[in-house]
Amino acid sequence: MKAIEEIIEFANQNPAAWLATAQDNQPHVRAMAMWFADKTGFYFHTGTHKRLSTQLNGNPRVEIGFFNPGEGMDTMQMVRVTGSIEMVHDAALEKKLFEERSWLNAIKAAWPNERIFIFRIAHGEAQYWNMSLNCMEKDTPPIVF
Repeated sequence: MKAIEEIIEFANQNPAAWLATAQDNQPHVRAMAMWFADKTGFYFHTGTHKRLSTQLNGNPRVEIGFFNPGEGMDTMQMVRVTGSIEMVHDAALEKKLFEERSWLNAIKAAWPNERIFIFRIAHGEAQYWNMSLNCMEKDTPPIVF
């Protein structure tokens, strides 16, 4: 069984992820570029001008899928992280975000009346998967963090 530290490492090595939300009993999935993960959570950001913002405010429960295709079927790996998002209000972290992802400044300028915000999944469950675990999901307990 994987430890949460291994899940965090996997997510940081494979930051392109699929984020699932739900609104009015309708699932919505989109590709996201995770900012980073550490022992405090899996960090993302979006803007208030996006539908994602409305969906997160209406229902904070999400699931994220991180995937590494490997060299083929025998080496592909996936991690699913399920939990509720928390909004992060931290001026130093916001400054760091705009320094590390300077392209966000153009988005901020294009929508001056909107806000870019940080959110994270700090608590939830993570499920590791590879082909050796195929058909064993019910027998593989998730990692609670």
